[in-house]
Amino acid sequence: DESSGYESESGERGPAGGGGGGRQRRARTAFTSEQVCRLEKTFQRQKYLGASERRKLAAALQLSEIQIKTWFQNRRMKLKRQI
Repeated sequence: DESSGYESESGERGPAGGGGGGRQRRARTAFTSEQVCRLEKTFQRQKYLGASERRKLAAALQLSEIQIKTWFQNRRMKLKRQI
């Protein structure tokens, strides 16, 4: 079986292997269509969320605040590329 390339699954990286001190990358979040729809609607109204809006949206969508923050960062970059 093949490695995903995202994590040091087989433990091949040693101390000099450039790993992040043993930290593994978090698995990619698969957003549901309902979550994406709500995120897109919110993004259309405001491109940047404050802490309180981010907290409320994260609770409503059952996501972490970091996932919301990252989604908005990525969406702003997507918009910038499209322009």
